[in-house]
Amino acid sequence: MDKPQADATGHGRKPVSEQQPFDRRSGGPVERLIFNHRALIVIVCVLLTALFGFRASRLEVNANFLNMIPQSHPFVRNYLDNEGSLRSLGNSLRISVETTKGSIYDPDYLRTLQKINDKVFLMHGVDRTWMKSLWTPSVRWTEVTEDGFKGGPVMPEGYDGSAKAMAELRRNVASAGLGGSMVANDERSSMIFVPLLDKDPATGLPLDYRQLSHDLQQQMNTLATPGIKVHIVGFAKLTGDLIDGLDRVIIYFGISTLIAALALYGYTRCVRSTLLVLLCSAAAVTWQLGIVQWLGFVLDPYSILVPFLVFAIGVSHGAQKMNGITRDIARGAHRYAAARFTFRRLFLAGLTALLADVVGFAVLMIIDVPVIRNLALAASIGVGVLIFTNLVLLPVLLSYTGVSASAIRRARNSDDQNARHSVVARGYMVFERFSTRRWAIGAMVGAAILFVGGYSVSRHLQVGDLDAGAPELKASSRYNRDNAFINQHYNLSSDVFAVIVKTPNGGIERYPTLIEMDRLETLLRGTPGVRGTESAASVVRQYIAGSFEGSPKWLTINRDPFVTGDAFAQVVVALPELTNADRTVAPLLVFLSDHKAETLARVVKVVQDFAAAHDTADHRFLLAAGSAGIEAATNIVVEQANREMLALVYASVAILCFITFRTWRAVVVALIPLMLTSVLCEALMVMLGIGVKVATLPVIALGVGIGVDYALYLLSVQLARQRAGATLREAYRDALQFTGKVVMLVGFTLAGGVVTWVWSPIKFQADMGILLTFMFLWNMVGALVLIPALSYFLLRPKAERQRGEAQSAPAGQVEQPDAGAVARMPQVCATPGH
Repeated sequence: MDKPQADATGHGRKPVSEQQPFDRRSGGPVERLIFNHRALIVIVCVLLTALFGFRASRLEVNANFLNMIPQSHPFVRNYLDNEGSLRSLGNSLRISVETTKGSIYDPDYLRTLQKINDKVFLMHGVDRTWMKSLWTPSVRWTEVTEDGFKGGPVMPEGYDGSAKAMAELRRNVASAGLGGSMVANDERSSMIFVPLLDKDPATGLPLDYRQLSHDLQQQMNTLATPGIKVHIVGFAKLTGDLIDGLDRVIIYFGISTLIAALALYGYTRCVRSTLLVLLCSAAAVTWQLGIVQWLGFVLDPYSILVPFLVFAIGVSHGAQKMNGITRDIARGAHRYAAARFTFRRLFLAGLTALLADVVGFAVLMIIDVPVIRNLALAASIGVGVLIFTNLVLLPVLLSYTGVSASAIRRARNSDDQNARHSVVARGYMVFERFSTRRWAIGAMVGAAILFVGGYSVSRHLQVGDLDAGAPELKASSRYNRDNAFINQHYNLSSDVFAVIVKTPNGGIERYPTLIEMDRLETLLRGTPGVRGTESAASVVRQYIAGSFEGSPKWLTINRDPFVTGDAFAQVVVALPELTNADRTVAPLLVFLSDHKAETLARVVKVVQDFAAAHDTADHRFLLAAGSAGIEAATNIVVEQANREMLALVYASVAILCFITFRTWRAVVVALIPLMLTSVLCEALMVMLGIGVKVATLPVIALGVGIGVDYALYLLSVQLARQRAGATLREAYRDALQFTGKVVMLVGFTLAGGVVTWVWSPIKFQADMGILLTFMFLWNMVGALVLIPALSYFLLRPKAERQRGEAQSAPAGQVEQPDAGAVARMPQVCATPGH
């Protein structure tokens, strides 16, 4: 029996005998290579999926402190060059042990503190040399007597918990000046400072922060007693909490996948094609994770979002291929012919869109933060893989399976003239009207108003963190509550900004260096956002006064090298972290009230201005170390890269669009909606209090990459129909019928999937969910509204413009575009009748 099969144009309504095969020599060389070797393509893809799936199963989730910082920035280079002399200013933990039953001067409390101290001291990855607490001998007290300086460990020798020992401990704490630093101001908690190594000395492998966080929490739970609370902050604990939160992230990914599946099935009523789209997108994620593991990378809390983005982009492109094949089969084509015709029509547009996505992620590599570069590499690999799984494998699989009878009926009903009175058809007619003069002008005026308003708001966009605490987690998280407790009860906060003072050998203890350090401290203490400072200079002042019976007249830095040198020697014994052994490097510690971008910027400016005026060959003031110093460097890198990144993304996308359309007018039509989305997204970030930082920067590039997909699919069909002689309104109507429906489907599907992230315990994921939801929806609306409006002014053939819409061709006649315009419009579709 004869089956209806498409002819060479893809319209095919006539029945063709089963014995009359499809012309396998038709189509381009890429199409022939793929569809004439379908079985081989499927076998190779299955084997690769199995191989990469095995590699992906061995992928680890971890983080590295050095990967989170811009390693080539001058601030960070200064820190890394002097890291050996600044051991207490790198990756570290602060553990505050609180009693709720009195003060720390209690035998039960001190016994618990000792157990916690000993357990932490023996944990893997702890730099034991620099660890400090009331129970470590490196924490010492000093006082001046008639016989000179006298001192020793703060914890009395032979401590036995007696009242006498407790009184001695209280005196030692006061003599050491630990109030507000190692001991809370209210004396109800004390601090354990735990510096960490980058690699576990037992294994030589990078420190496993998730395991360290779990071990630490387990020890705290084991040693916890009634009336004792433990508060822990630091990069390792934060990273461990983020990795733990990824378990819930997987749940959100599952919800997003379910939403995508239901939306696709609701659109097609075809189980097999829906499953194939999801399976091909999942295969791309498998390939991406396997390749990343093969290259020796790990997933960190930031790049963990990449697999979902790859899956979402895959669903977007897969839905377009599925829709095209379904429509061709509904119009009479055999499933094999339908797959080839859809491949011809949409492969170039899909390839260009995916390359634009690759470029959007790849330009993130200009940002000198390894974690961002790893994210960019992983995302670029994943999106590149989609070329094989969703542009090649999916059409091949659908050429075998076809679609269900219910999907065919649904597609035929949507093409039926009676369907024009449906709600969906009326919606298409609304968008179609934007290709007319009055509606196009209205759309352009509205876009201009939105652009001006959005730009005026976006000018207030800030770089860096805008809130106190860890911005990666919500304010109600355990970590941020612990951080707030420490900042409230101690003078020395966890946000430490360190200035590195560099001199020739022995130069730190000399008067010119110490007096300049003292002057800089004075300036910094008067800077808003600074809670206090500490350096060898300020401590030397106290020791000099102590050497002269505590007289306030001697509370200064003395010019006599013997006086200063003697006091400095006492500082080295009591606080060895304030200088190195050669006395060539010394940190000037600045304790901040928070690490907001404006606070860091103020401190950086004060230090830079001071260094410019006071640096000499004998002493230099270098930026920067400490957690806040590293973050200041990161903010500077992100700010410099932000505009450069956007410029590169748009330039790359413009080039790709020009290669596809071969007319600058179509490039402008494709890019203007994306620019409006970028401006409005930045305005939204301002209104929501979200700064540009490591976690949010990829979202902006992603908005451009995914947004251009909609324009490429719509314009490809529209321009092809215009080449065939259709008016702009007719061409855009066909573009809406063929790809516009799927653009709306994908826009709502992706937005519905990521909006669930708002409830994530990880704040930066919740922020990304809000921003991505906005961009997915606005890119969809912008493409559907602005593409026809811009096309009215830029892409109408000359003859159509001259006649005007009021004199358009009578019904049943095909209006021919101007010959010159036809020559400028590319042959982007092999079957322009669609």
